[in-house]
Amino acid sequence: MAKELLKGNVAFAEAAIRAGCEAYFGYPITPQTEALEHMAARMPELGRVFLQAESEVAAINMVYGAASAGVRVMSSSSSPGVSLMMEGISYIAGSEVPVVLVDIMRGGPGLGNIAPSQGDYNQIVKGGGHGDYRPIVLAPATVQELIDLTTESFDLAEKYRTIVIVLADGSLGQMMEPAELPPMRPVRKVSERPEWALTGAHGRAPNIISSIYIDPNEEEVFNLKLMEKQKQIEANEQRWKTLEIEDAQLLLVAFGTAGRIAQSAVKQAREAGMKVGLFRPISLYPFPYAQIHEAAGRVKRMLVVEMNGGQMVEDVRLGVEGQVPVGFYGRMGGVVPLPDEVYDQIEQAYEHREA
Repeated sequence: MAKELLKGNVAFAEAAIRAGCEAYFGYPITPQTEALEHMAARMPELGRVFLQAESEVAAINMVYGAASAGVRVMSSSSSPGVSLMMEGISYIAGSEVPVVLVDIMRGGPGLGNIAPSQGDYNQIVKGGGHGDYRPIVLAPATVQELIDLTTESFDLAEKYRTIVIVLADGSLGQMMEPAELPPMRPVRKVSERPEWALTGAHGRAPNIISSIYIDPNEEEVFNLKLMEKQKQIEANEQRWKTLEIEDAQLLLVAFGTAGRIAQSAVKQAREAGMKVGLFRPISLYPFPYAQIHEAAGRVKRMLVVEMNGGQMVEDVRLGVEGQVPVGFYGRMGGVVPLPDEVYDQIEQAYEHREA
């Protein structure tokens, strides 16, 4: 298929539709509202379900109900809206039903603003809601990656019966780039829904989906089951990209839009004769700790770049395990760093790489 010029929010919404999404429940919030608007137009014309809920709290519980019936379902929101969804997300994790959520991050805390940010990292990557669980978290840096990862999220959610969150920001949601959409998949028939689902199908034993275990020992058994699932995810689903790391003495680590900005700064540094590389995690959970550790053994210094006050940097330091100094540069509140700012940080870090 040919590439077309697509806005990020529209691109991931259409990608979800083509991945066989049967139902979408959401509530408008900038900077992801175009996704909801696209779903409002496209889903009914395809005979699928679209519903604008009265709040994000209602939306995520509608998602929970549809997922329990084995429906391919999703929602999308932005930072304050996702915060409202957290209780429902924890219930979904505790019920092991597959759900896809896209978070187009904005400045915070509180209502903050509508500018791009990466301040949701800790909330999303570390679980967010109460209890012991981890969603799969994927961080695109381009509109094409946003399309591809959204499409893949539905398969991952069903493979592991888990929540998959695509974590992007307002820059990517509003950005327009040439990208290629996947072919349209057919929507599953009710008879093709998984055995565990609440389909009410004749001849099938009644299913019960619940997240409540009154006996602490039973709750622990369930928690241990989730931990085993996480081990499988950690073994099989790590994703990352690198640039110019073979001879790098200074390695930048950044995800999403910050990774894209860092890439421009790395290219500028290379042109100036500095041996600088980039490691861009795509799966924020499972985080590529082993690959970060291996990379740290080859460089003199690392610099983490984020659009927040320093959140992923903690995971980078865990992976590095003290092998080399790990610096940090971040902009907060919706301020997007410029490549020249990152280049200045590269110059400073490069000068001290032997320290």
